[in-house]
Amino acid sequence: MPLPKIPSKPATILLAKDYPKAEPGKSPVRAAAKAENDPVEDLISGEAVPAKTARARKSKAALLVEAPSRESTPPAAPATLPALARADKSGKNGVGAKLRETDMNEPHPVKHKPVEVNVKSSVSRKADKAGAGKMFVLDTNVLMHDPTSLFRFEEHDVYLPMMTLEELDNHKKGMSEVARNARQVSRTLDALIANTDDDAIEAGIPLAKLGNKDARGRLYFQTRLNAATLPEGLPSGKADNQILGVVRALEADQSGRAIVLVSKDINMRIKARALGLAAEDYFNDHVLEDTDLLYSGIVQLPDDFWDKHGKNMESWQEIKGGNSSTYYRVTGPFIPSLMVNQFVFFEPNNGEAPFQGQVKEINGKTAVFQTLRDYSHNKNNVWGITARNREQNFALNLLMNPEVDFITLLGQAGTGKTLLALAAGLAQVLETKVYNEIIVTRVTVPVGEDIGFLPGTEEEKMSPWMGAFDDNLEVLMKGDSDAGDWGRAATQDLIRSRIKIKSLNFMRGRTFVNKFLIIDEAQNLTPKQMKTLVTRAGPGTKILCLGNIAQIDTPYLTEGSSGLTYVVDRFKGWSHGGHVTLARGERSRLADHASDVL
Repeated sequence: MPLPKIPSKPATILLAKDYPKAEPGKSPVRAAAKAENDPVEDLISGEAVPAKTARARKSKAALLVEAPSRESTPPAAPATLPALARADKSGKNGVGAKLRETDMNEPHPVKHKPVEVNVKSSVSRKADKAGAGKMFVLDTNVLMHDPTSLFRFEEHDVYLPMMTLEELDNHKKGMSEVARNARQVSRTLDALIANTDDDAIEAGIPLAKLGNKDARGRLYFQTRLNAATLPEGLPSGKADNQILGVVRALEADQSGRAIVLVSKDINMRIKARALGLAAEDYFNDHVLEDTDLLYSGIVQLPDDFWDKHGKNMESWQEIKGGNSSTYYRVTGPFIPSLMVNQFVFFEPNNGEAPFQGQVKEINGKTAVFQTLRDYSHNKNNVWGITARNREQNFALNLLMNPEVDFITLLGQAGTGKTLLALAAGLAQVLETKVYNEIIVTRVTVPVGEDIGFLPGTEEEKMSPWMGAFDDNLEVLMKGDSDAGDWGRAATQDLIRSRIKIKSLNFMRGRTFVNKFLIIDEAQNLTPKQMKTLVTRAGPGTKILCLGNIAQIDTPYLTEGSSGLTYVVDRFKGWSHGGHVTLARGERSRLADHASDVL
């Protein structure tokens, strides 16, 4: 099975001044030949070589990268941090990246996803190099995005313009997430300035006053009108322009100190940079800078694993829940890089039997592996569904394990996330009766234009958003053709009675006991919303989070700051949680081909 495709870095787009120009009396062919011999920097060696030599090496490197991905099995070496560092130097974005020669030579690679790069401004970099403190001027959208952002700047100071407070006041009304965040920020500011003299406000309020020991800077308010002139043509009445004027006035008033504007608004940052002001995005809430390094829940054991770890190996068998499993206790240098509940597999090249297991315990350099149940065999089917690839087998082992309370499944469209979750839920609700009900919910973020208000009850309003579950239920409810129309109708009514569709808007304050809770499209949740949902779990409840972080529809939410990325990173290594990244689409050959070429 080929590894999942990871998009390569986008090629550099030539500027207009770099395009070759035809001159009188000179042949374009000679100009092209001259360009072939111009020295450029080689990406591999870093030396200056002719352009045609660099392209030849580049093409050869692309072919070498593509060669392993054509094989039926992935490379044997596991993904370790040194390997990732070496991969980045060779032009790949991560382990298993599939690059094509045509992609690397295209000047405008429209198929590549935009690479999110959080680069500090030059003013911040100089201040970091000199070890000097900075003053961050916060835009309103930063506070409404993360109400705790005031305490996220460590030893640096925070400055709030008066226009930021005005905009907070304008957004505090309502029941939306933005309004709640605005009210939370207002309460925090009120607690900070409580029992504070006017002179102390002018000198700055310690941000550690409320017990946030990591915030060692001070909070400053705009206490006087700053006389800052902006370029003519910018309307002075606009809030963004007034904040830019405050930043410029601070630079003039505190010369020599790093003044940086922090905003989630891209146009605001562009305007600031165009005026010569330092501006940055707020990326303190990002879990990972590079989502290609996100925990996948799966690791391939190296070829020499059993030679180095199998000398004093112990093995035994245990029967739990009517299923017999074999356990192995191994010791060696590779063990510390593993995590509890991580899946491991070994595919030898000499014809030996492959090995698939799960890490159950880790103690220093010693680990306990448990063999998996083979859900690809029809005798172990889950509500008539069998695993079609290795990752789906790993996912079903998690879904059918009553000791695992929290599961996250990532994958592209068509990898089987929803079908596996529904099949496991129906099997454990109607057959084994481990749970008494399936609850399905998702974020109602439209892809296109909103269709307006919908009539009916809560479930009727949510039904248009649950088309994916209806499609999968049709597959699961086909049943036995010999049962007849009455039998199939009774089965469908029974299944429908055990599945409840709930809205996220009414989750606060609830407690679910013995429920099988499925959160679909979880990539559109913020970390705060994800915490609100996960903490609804009562005794005997299992929570599943399904999603694809490449399809985020919520404004101001990125792959690095998504709630799904947040819980995957925070729950890894927990003995009652598990994660699997599904790599292979199993929808249809048409869908697979479309995902490759479109």
